[in-house]
Amino acid sequence: MDPKTLTSKRCKPCEGGVDPMQEADVQQHLAAVPAWSLSGDGRAIGRKCKRKNFVQAMDVLNRAAEIAEAEQHHPDLHLTGYRHVEIVLTTHAIGGLSENDFIVAAKLDAVLDDAT
Repeated sequence: MDPKTLTSKRCKPCEGGVDPMQEADVQQHLAAVPAWSLSGDGRAIGRKCKRKNFVQAMDVLNRAAEIAEAEQHHPDLHLTGYRHVEIVLTTHAIGGLSENDFIVAAKLDAVLDDAT
């Protein structure tokens, strides 16, 4: 799958009632966002980055929040050690991964790859 395919899509509301993605679909989507790692239980994907200082780390989190809000699909955002950022995506309503997680991951890659 091409990352541009994901970034051209919009998240669809998910209130549950659907199954999480199957492993084969997860692997196919992961290929489009290779900087993201699958959690040990296969229910989430995550990505870490380190910035030079607290202000730059907060900029990453704020930009991530803007993308998440625009998509109405919200990741878990973590800041530790004042400059270490971790973003974790899962679809809480279904207890696993959906295409929404990969759409947001692909859109967040531009923010995370920016070495400001």
